[in-house]
Amino acid sequence: MSVTVSTPVLHPASAATPEAPRADVPYELIELFFFAYRDFVGDPDRILADYNFGRAHHRVLHFVQRRPGLTIAELLDILQITKQSLNRVLKELVETGFVESRTGTQDKRQRNLYATEAGRELAVRLAQLQGKRINGALAQVGPEAGEIVARYLAGLIDPSERRKVQDLLAGPR
Repeated sequence: MSVTVSTPVLHPASAATPEAPRADVPYELIELFFFAYRDFVGDPDRILADYNFGRAHHRVLHFVQRRPGLTIAELLDILQITKQSLNRVLKELVETGFVESRTGTQDKRQRNLYATEAGRELAVRLAQLQGKRINGALAQVGPEAGEIVARYLAGLIDPSERRKVQDLLAGPR
């Protein structure tokens, strides 16, 4: 007598059922945040793909364009990434003519980063896309929304980093 063992086919309904939503977990806001972020970065992603660039390139280009003369150490601190992660992206941005690296005037070991004309144009184009999306969303919720949203977003930042971010937002160098 032979026994046949069948392997069950897993269907979404037979998969582990999700835990019932907990009142203390704002699932809807978490999911809205995911979808908002997807669309917020999706607009620039489509343009960046034409250059074979990704989101890391966008972040580097954004901060270099906003803070001419930014050092590599300052950029690493802003982005909270390793030097190895930055090196590849920065190398590509320099080689393609979007960023230039200059020797520091006070410390010759330092490298100061500047967006080229092409880099500034691309960074501004991407910022305008994202600004349009933000402004459209703010227009839907009223004139006081910008300040409320800014406080909300600041509240999402790790408390140990908030002061540094506030200083950074206080203005370009």
